[in-house]
Amino acid sequence: MSTLAPAAPQLAFDVDSVEAAEHAAVPTLCFGLRIDAGDSEIRSVALNVQLRIDAARRAYDDAERVGLFELFGASRDWGRSLRGLRWTTASLNVPGFAGATTVELAVPCTYDFDVVATKYLHALSGGEVPLVLLFSGTVFTRGETGFAVEQLSWSLEARCRLPVASWRDLMDLYFPGAGWIRLDRDTIDALARYRSAHGLTSWEQTLATLLPAEVSTP
Repeated sequence: MSTLAPAAPQLAFDVDSVEAAEHAAVPTLCFGLRIDAGDSEIRSVALNVQLRIDAARRAYDDAERVGLFELFGASRDWGRSLRGLRWTTASLNVPGFAGATTVELAVPCTYDFDVVATKYLHALSGGEVPLVLLFSGTVFTRGETGFAVEQLSWSLEARCRLPVASWRDLMDLYFPGAGWIRLDRDTIDALARYRSAHGLTSWEQTLATLLPAEVSTP
């Protein structure tokens, strides 16, 4: 008499919370991730997560539209140019559980202005950021030979909203009053020569002297 193999687990994901990590080497957001496996018993999950910004799911004021010109062009064209943005990816090993569990997904963040997501987040003056988390990976369950393996496709997702203030507070904690701009070495060398030749004492002062007055004055 044959024995039917157990049905593949059907996982569902939700985000219960988004908080800044209190003690981390780099700016990190912690997502409280709830995983529901129904009646299944899970031995472990090797989870991959892609975070995307669903930019079309929020409104923008005039200042934000100006700040987002580099990403989406003139606001009159946003009907076709406003699109979702890939933020980052993360991975997580989920220990065994039965039914449902909640785990912490740590997502390191950067303030590098060459990163599209950073440009987007910096341009926002308030409100919330609509996020989509897409999941894939490998699920290990109990099987006839001791364990069974199932693959997760990227069709699984969860949605949440990140307060802009939470992201700004996180950046201010690690980079108070500052940001990061990447320059090629030739430009850095030219700036260094200019700074030395004019007896300037900081990079801010160096750049301020090169900017038009109407731009450099707050």
